[in-house]
Amino acid sequence: MPLERLMLILVIVLAAAGATIWVAYVVMIGAGFSPMAGLALGVPTALFAYIAWRVIAERVTDREDNHYDGIDK
Repeated sequence: MPLERLMLILVIVLAAAGATIWVAYVVMIGAGFSPMAGLALGVPTALFAYIAWRVIAERVTDREDNHYDGIDK
């Protein structure tokens, strides 16, 4: 899979996840929950972002994955 397509998919997924978390946070605040309840949303989000960062960094720096990028299809 080309890196551009992977990045596009990742950006779309992260944007959708971020919008979902933001809406959930607004609903929780509107329902009277503590603002500290945002930590319950922030920790999984940070973990997901870290994992996504590591996957992209590995994909970009791994020469073995790039072997077939230069071959015409």
